[in-house]
Amino acid sequence: MENTRLSSSVTIGKYRQFEANENREEIAKFILERFTERYITPLLGDTKKKHGFCIMAISCLMIEALESFRQGWCDTNGKSKKAFESFFQHCGQDSKLNVFSEHANDFHKGVRCGILHQAETTNGWRIRREGPLFDPKAKKINATKFHKEVEAFLKSYCDELKDSDWDAEVWENLREKMDAVIKNCAREK
Repeated sequence: MENTRLSSSVTIGKYRQFEANENREEIAKFILERFTERYITPLLGDTKKKHGFCIMAISCLMIEALESFRQGWCDTNGKSKKAFESFFQHCGQDSKLNVFSEHANDFHKGVRCGILHQAETTNGWRIRREGPLFDPKAKKINATKFHKEVEAFLKSYCDELKDSDWDAEVWENLREKMDAVIKNCAREK
């Protein structure tokens, strides 16, 4: 199991070495790599073939995964609504995503749950690839801009990891989540 890849360059064994050495820099780089490979790089292809719907689906997956790391959750079962509320609140004034904080519950239901459970947005939400990041009256989201802001949040999270002490809550939560990630890599007997 030590050779199981958690990202293209980090195995479970390598991650455990980073953790044993309290190597914040390397773990932060690994987190950035893991999220980039899964949620950002796949959207870098031909812009003519991209679709806002797919971009938003990936963005929602990324938000929920990021929050599970930030919160130290083993999984988001029964917590996805809370994940979106927390994510949009945590973005703060520095992020353009803060405009969604007062729409977090509606976003969760109409965008995240709509896409995941009905393969469409619901409750009047619209996904586009043009215009402003968010038009609250029309409930329109520019998926490209939205995804770029989620990517910026990922980078700020990784910077927070680099800048925080090993015993800070952000690190305790990451380690708890990584324990669950590694446990999920094990095959059932």
